[in-house]
Amino acid sequence: MIKLTTMPKKTTGKKKTKKTVKKSVKKTVKKIARKVTAKKTTPKIKPNKPLGTVTHFYGNIRVAIIKFRQPVRVGAKLRFEGATTKFEDKIVSMQYDHKPIKLAPKGKEIGLKVKKKVREGDLVYLAK
Repeated sequence: MIKLTTMPKKTTGKKKTKKTVKKSVKKTVKKIARKVTAKKTTPKIKPNKPLGTVTHFYGNIRVAIIKFRQPVRVGAKLRFEGATTKFEDKIVSMQYDHKPIKLAPKGKEIGLKVKKKVREGDLVYLAK
């Protein structure tokens, strides 16, 4: 009976220097950073396409209920446009079912604090 053994691979004699190790670590860190930041950003949205519509407005507390067609994060700048409405506002607070949220999911009606009066049917766009 013949036994087959594997021979260890020969090294080419090149040693990894500190410089090459640092380069490979930097590349890995950059890849990970790109993946992490990509998850936290708002999805790409076309500026001319509406993000959602205003379904209700509570004037005494200045809260607009908006049904979003795409996900939107707190901190995004929105543009409200309607027959008599036209202004931009930054999302400071957002609530769903009386609980604060950071990301408005697609298809849900979300309460937003706004600085001016909006009306039912006003369209909401992403500001430039």
